[in-house]
Amino acid sequence: MKPDRPLELVRAARELAADYDDFRAVRGPGVGNRRTNDFMERLGRRATKLFGEGVRERRLCGENALAVDFYFDEEATIVEVALGLPNPASEFEKDILKAIMAQANGVVVHRLVFVSRPGAKKKCDQPGRRVISEWLARSHGIRIEVHELDGEPRASRRRQ
Repeated sequence: MKPDRPLELVRAARELAADYDDFRAVRGPGVGNRRTNDFMERLGRRATKLFGEGVRERRLCGENALAVDFYFDEEATIVEVALGLPNPASEFEKDILKAIMAQANGVVVHRLVFVSRPGAKKKCDQPGRRVISEWLARSHGIRIEVHELDGEPRASRRRQ
């Protein structure tokens, strides 16, 4: 049986996140963006080493600047690293749109895998996102999987 390369990438992301000191810490706009960019660059290099050229930053959505983080053609799977998925406003819907646009452009997509921080599964199981996931599977044949990096969810910051 062939290995599931998208799940191998999820494992690589977990290993890489563990290499950072307190990967889950909120760092703010400047420092946080640089750390995320560094993580994505390192994960991209690791993906290239594991799977060869052509799986990262794929422009599958037509003639625009949208790109998916990773695409595995043999598995018909898009992998999006969506660290903000546990947040109320996240890239969830935009990443789904990219998968639908890729399909509309003739790319075979059966699975959309999200890699995120702890708390993402719980957030994606809430009614609004669950209905969207069910619609995506029913209408487009794309199944969503949410995989969390290791650790505990961030503490909720409520407005006072």
